[in-house]
This record gives sequence, C-alpha cells and structure tokens, in this order.
Amino acid sequence: MVLHLVVPVVIAWLLFRPIFKKAALLMLAGNLLDLDHLLANPIIDPNRCSVGYHMLHQYWLIPLYVFLAVFSKTRLIGIGLVVHIILDYTDCL
Repeated sequence: MVLHLVVPVVIAWLLFRPIFKKAALLMLAGNLLDLDHLLANPIIDPNRCSVGYHMLHQYWLIPLYVFLAVFSKTRLIGIGLVVHIILDYTDCL
C-alpha cells in the first residue's frame, strides 16, 4: 500500500521535476481507481486479486490507461493509472 504513494512521487521527482508538485498530485490521483473497492463485499480481501475483479481494474481498461499516458494533456493521470494497475498486479503474483 505504501508503494501506491511512494512510486508516483518518485516518478514525479525523477521525470517531472520542474512541475513536481503538479505531477505528483495528478499521478497520486490514480489511486482514486480504488474507489471501486467500495462496491465489493468484503471491501478488502487480502486473498483477492484486484486486477480483473473490480470494475475499474478490468483488463480491457488497461489499454485505455496506457493510451492516456501517451498524450501530453493526459499523460500524468495516465501514468498514475498505469502505475496503480502495475502495483495492484504485483499483489496478484
């Protein structure tokens, strides 16, 4: 869970230093993806893989998140979403 906060901030520091605060906040907004956990019962299950289970963690949405990361206007949000999905997927391994 800590990585969901640390990784976006580190990426912002390393790659977007001139706009560090803005970049960090927009990439951290990718954590809003976890709002879909509120629709699950139980909300948090340590034995459940989020990717493929929750509404906003579906495999067919991942290309959309990558697509958002390609364009400059949506890049920071897209990177935040992609990082979030990658970190959630590591829990599945």
